[in-house]
Amino acid sequence: MCLLQFSFLSLWLVSRAPRRSGALWPEQGCAALGCCCPGRDPTCVARGPPRCFCDQACGAGRDCCPDYARVCPVVSRVVAEWSGWSCCVKSCQISYRIRRRRVLREPRNGGAPCPSLEERADCVDYRSRQGVECQQSLIPALITTGSYGKERKKRHVPKKQETVGYCVQFQLGPVPGSCRQVRAPHAQWTSYLTQGHTVCVSCEWPAQDARSRRCYGDGGGAKGNQLLQWQAAGHPPCRGTWERLRQLRDCSCPEVHSLVFV
Repeated sequence: MCLLQFSFLSLWLVSRAPRRSGALWPEQGCAALGCCCPGRDPTCVARGPPRCFCDQACGAGRDCCPDYARVCPVVSRVVAEWSGWSCCVKSCQISYRIRRRRVLREPRNGGAPCPSLEERADCVDYRSRQGVECQQSLIPALITTGSYGKERKKRHVPKKQETVGYCVQFQLGPVPGSCRQVRAPHAQWTSYLTQGHTVCVSCEWPAQDARSRRCYGDGGGAKGNQLLQWQAAGHPPCRGTWERLRQLRDCSCPEVHSLVFV
């Protein structure tokens, strides 16, 4: 009888004994549960007492099992390098090109999510899929700020193309209000475009065609006071018309009116 009472007393004392911080009884914790659950999952609970969780949201709720960090380590998503840029989606008009990257490892247990897997950039293909040159008067010139060429170092520039180039002056026609309604830092230059002002647009490599040594959209074949079209790269709503004035060897406009063909 005494031996039986002693056994029950020993079990009771063990069950009531305080645990060290982070200590687990057998069959408790995430290791015993055998899984780590994404998001918030009330069924992803390990045996208690006390109850603890092995889901991704347990960190915010401060009810993770003591072995959660060890059993369910944070794994961030890993992506591959960008692919090369595709051709323009459409020819003989302003469209866009695409590059993509793929996921090499999915995130787990609250790891950082993947950044964008696809990027698009404005482009113009001035030749049809059959290699026929497009009619320039129907295609807007794609332009951006002249400082772009200075800020972005040109890589793999052929030595012949380093100094070859020219400048075209245009007089701007009506400029839509969308050119001033811009927040993106790379498109702030469009807010300085004003009807009647003269702008200088530089033609340089790689916008310069290797065969003709010209930039498409420069209005070289325009007749008289023909109005030509332009569009701001990276801000498609900003587009309008202009009139070609003259071609020069170098551009000499103020910085806010110095542009470059794309």
